[in-house]
Amino acid sequence: MLRILRHRKAKRDLLRIYVYLGERNLDAAERFLRAVDSDLKRIAGMPNIGAKRQSNNPKLTDVRSLPVSGFHNYLIFYTATATAVQVMRVIHGARDIDTAFDE
Repeated sequence: MLRILRHRKAKRDLLRIYVYLGERNLDAAERFLRAVDSDLKRIAGMPNIGAKRQSNNPKLTDVRSLPVSGFHNYLIFYTATATAVQVMRVIHGARDIDTAFDE
């Protein structure tokens, strides 16, 4: 299994989503974090599980995405090497993905 590395932007994304969900339903916010952790373990075991992103944005080269289990509107964006999975962002799928990576 590959190591899981979370980029600071991914950590910030997770905190913002947790707060957003938690203000509405604390149980849902907790389930969201558990789902992300579970999905990251799946990705670490099978790094090609996510769909490869097609984009003209060079920041998205070799980036894959996987919907969060049970929260399919949220996507985990990551890259994988021979030793690690780098989680780049976790964002809502309705957002302009290219713009989100330029933030």
